[in-house]
Amino acid sequence: MSTVVSDKKVDSVQVKRYDLHSHTRFSDGKLSPEQLVDRATNFQLDVLAITDHDTTNALDIAKRYIQECGSKLELVNGIEFSTSWQNFEIHIVGLNIEPENNALKSLIISQQAARESRAIAMSEKLAKCGFDNMLEQAKLLAGEGSITRAHFAQVLLNQGAVTKMQSAFDKFIGKGKRAFVRPTWCDIATAVSAIHQAGGVAVIAHPMRYDMTAKWLRRLIIDFKNAGGDAMEIVLPQMNPEQRRLMLSYCLEYELYASLGSDFHYPSKWSDLGRNLILPESCKPVWQLWQS
Repeated sequence: MSTVVSDKKVDSVQVKRYDLHSHTRFSDGKLSPEQLVDRATNFQLDVLAITDHDTTNALDIAKRYIQECGSKLELVNGIEFSTSWQNFEIHIVGLNIEPENNALKSLIISQQAARESRAIAMSEKLAKCGFDNMLEQAKLLAGEGSITRAHFAQVLLNQGAVTKMQSAFDKFIGKGKRAFVRPTWCDIATAVSAIHQAGGVAVIAHPMRYDMTAKWLRRLIIDFKNAGGDAMEIVLPQMNPEQRRLMLSYCLEYELYASLGSDFHYPSKWSDLGRNLILPESCKPVWQLWQS
């Protein structure tokens, strides 16, 4: 039976300001860990999770900077794993993890190898489309960070091959396009297990963004929960009231904890740290799992 969520406005008892999904230039974000901390402080956030793709390299830097500044910002150690499920790429966020855990580090190494192989293959396909030396240029943009499709999109944008980042996906590197390379990520159960072994909480990231029907989304949530998953992101900045009600109803129906996050990568007029991030009081906040 589906859980019915009222259309009436639900007040929140959330006191602190949380953003539990953000990125630095160690993956596909554009800010350094220090710049991200400064922005979170300026936006008066109380709790920030840094959840870079398949890497934890930003966490110690951010933690040291917070201490040096005497900031009251609470940092939650996080990571975001890309996983494969039924031909979909599903992102699983790990919160409150121990970065030095061996199981977590082993999965990171495996995921980074998959990223490297995919980047090489993507570069080869882009060469056939007339774009040379793409791997080298994408790696220059990535720097110390995990190489992602966003770096290839940025190179295409810089070269004038497209007029905006999304067009790079729509024309070249998106699913079904000429330079698309199917990823070889781990499965959901593997990501959840590594997160749990590292003492963390496993969260389905931005479920509204996956291009799937309600039936498939329910299947995803069920499989995630069967794999031991703990929570789902039900509040993001760019969600209308109906989407928020729907995600809340799934969260309640499948008895998952609720998370929220901006998925911040860089400042924009569409989304920013902490924007519109308030959980309804009828859900169980994910931070209860590490604050209890």
